[in-house]
Amino acid sequence: MDTNEAAHRYRKRQALRRSLESVARAFAALDKPQEVQAFLRDLCTPAELEAMADRWRVVPLLRKGVPYREIYDLTGVSVTTIGRVARSLEHGSGGYATAIERIAARKTESN
Repeated sequence: MDTNEAAHRYRKRQALRRSLESVARAFAALDKPQEVQAFLRDLCTPAELEAMADRWRVVPLLRKGVPYREIYDLTGVSVTTIGRVARSLEHGSGGYATAIERIAARKTESN
């Protein structure tokens, strides 16, 4: 890889990082689930929304220890996607766990 190509890849990674931070700030600025849903519908294609919803739908089942094949039978989500989510739960950035903890805390507060 030459110096120009390496510099281009570096700039591209930096731009992606800044863009992701900007999107994260936009999500954080939204207060209500309806606002987030509207933002997601504007931001994503129907296929992207379906993929994200599928991933999120299998998270609680994986956390309960439900086998992949049973999750597939219950949800229709592919075993490949289920495996990807399981890897993220185990070795990812902790986003799934944070979201689940926050949702649980809010449910506890409202009871």
